[in-house]
Amino acid sequence: MIEVRGLTRRYGDVLAVDDLSFTVEPGKVTGFLGPNGAGKSTTMRVVLGLDRPTSGTALVNGRPYASFAEPLREVGALLDPGAVHPGRTGRAHLRVAARTNGIPRRRVEEVIERVGLGDAARRRVKGYSLGMRQRLGIAAALIGDPGVLVFDEPINGLDLDGVRWIRGLLRRLADEGRTVLISSHLLGEMEQIADRLVVIGRGRLIADATTERIVGGLGHVRVRVLTPEPDRLLAGLRGRGFEAERVDARELLVEGATAEEVGALAHACDVPLHHLSEVRQSLEDAYLELTDGSVQFPGHEPVPAGGGAR
Repeated sequence: MIEVRGLTRRYGDVLAVDDLSFTVEPGKVTGFLGPNGAGKSTTMRVVLGLDRPTSGTALVNGRPYASFAEPLREVGALLDPGAVHPGRTGRAHLRVAARTNGIPRRRVEEVIERVGLGDAARRRVKGYSLGMRQRLGIAAALIGDPGVLVFDEPINGLDLDGVRWIRGLLRRLADEGRTVLISSHLLGEMEQIADRLVVIGRGRLIADATTERIVGGLGHVRVRVLTPEPDRLLAGLRGRGFEAERVDARELLVEGATAEEVGALAHACDVPLHHLSEVRQSLEDAYLELTDGSVQFPGHEPVPAGGGAR
C-alpha cells in the first residue's frame, strides 16, 4: 500500500505539490493523472525517496522508502527508462540490480523472459529503442518480486503488441494482490487499465474515485437519434423537458434522457426511428472537465491575419 498524507513539496518559490493526500490500495491498478506540471512526477519521486517532502508523509507499507535495506524487494519502479548506463548490456544492468539487493541471479533470466527482451538482453543499452528501454525498466522493477510497483509513463514507445502486453501484465500484477500505481497521458489506455483514478492539478487533489465513477459520475450521457421526422420528435422531447438539439437534417442529440425514454416517446408520437443509441463520455471527456482551470501551460492557436477564420 502507498499512503500519501498532507504531502507538500516546494522548490524555492515553486509549489509543486500542495497538501496532497491519497491511498493506493493492493489488488488494484490505480491511475495517476494530471496535466503537465501537476506534480505527478514530484509525488512519485517523494514516494521513492528521491526527493524529501517539505511537509507531510509518503509511506510504502507503513514505512518511508529509505528505511528499506533491500528496496527492490519491497518496491519496483520505472520513472525514467533512459536512466541506464548505455555501455552495459541489458542483462548486466539487471545483474547489478539483483546483486545490490540480495536477489538470486536466476531471477535475472526470469524477468528477461517475462518482459520479452530475449536476445536483446545481450546487447548494449545504447542500441535499444525506447520500447526496449521500457521493457528493461519494467524488468528491473519486477526483479525483486515486490508487492508495490510504481510506473511513470510505461506505455510510451511501445508498439501495439507491447501495449497489449503491458495491459495484461498490469492486470495480472494487481490480480496477484500487488499495489500498482501508473501515470500516463494516454487516457484511452488508462480507461482500459485502471480500476481507480487519482487526478491532480497544480499539486492539489481533484478527484479520487473508481474509473467507472469518474467516467460516468459526471452525468454526461447523451442519446443519438436518427429519424426522418426530427422536428416532430424535437417538439415532443422539449415538451417533456428534455434538452435536445438538431445535428443535421436527420440527427438529434438528447441530454438528460435514456435511450429507453426517447424510444418510448418516439413511439407515443408515432415518429419512426432509424437509429437510437446512448453516447457515453470517455475518460478524456471527464478528465478535460475535471482539470479545466488546472492546466499550467495551455496552448493557443494563432488568430489568422484579419482576425477571423477563412
